[in-house]
Amino acid sequence: MNALKKIAASARPASVVATFAAIFLAGCSALPQPPVRPVLYDLGPGQLAPAAEQPPLPALALADVQSAGPVDGSTAVHYRLAYADARQLRPYQSARWSQPPAQLLEQRLRAVLGERRAVLRADKALIAARQGQAPTAVLRVELEEFSQIFTSEQGSTGVVRLRATLVEPTPTGEQLLGQRLFVAQQAATSADAAGGTRALAEATQQAAQALAQWLEQQGR
Repeated sequence: MNALKKIAASARPASVVATFAAIFLAGCSALPQPPVRPVLYDLGPGQLAPAAEQPPLPALALADVQSAGPVDGSTAVHYRLAYADARQLRPYQSARWSQPPAQLLEQRLRAVLGERRAVLRADKALIAARQGQAPTAVLRVELEEFSQIFTSEQGSTGVVRLRATLVEPTPTGEQLLGQRLFVAQQAATSADAAGGTRALAEATQQAAQALAQWLEQQGR
């Protein structure tokens, strides 16, 4: 009998330890998890090989690209559900651009336009015009749309819409040389942020190339 009591007594601590261990593990699982960092996207590396030799074009000044988006400086990756309400611009929670879209577009424009010409800062061109030097045309670009638009739950398209205005600075102001709206669309390969950002990168490249061709047609 005494032996049975000793066995029972010696067993109690082990069961108590097991109980406390289970409670501790349950409490750990209930602790808040650290937030998941959003995936960062950009427009890709751009052209990886030198462009074919072509006659150079006149120098051009590119002003800072402006954004007509709802939040200036936002790095959110946006999408629209056209089949529900296309007026709502929605952000992905787990995806971000590495920089605001207007800055990414400006970098890509400088890269594409710079393949055949010198691309200057707009302020330098304005100062030179005020000093009576030979004018350099200034390109002003406003980014009006930069989002992934879903036409169905699985089908979406990256849409880039920008308005380009070409002016020539003079000592007394600016002379309008031309203005055009560019819209580029690229089907997304997947219905998520990865597919949307890839489609937007390709659409941006298309828009930049179309803009470069337009400028050449303008003799600039």
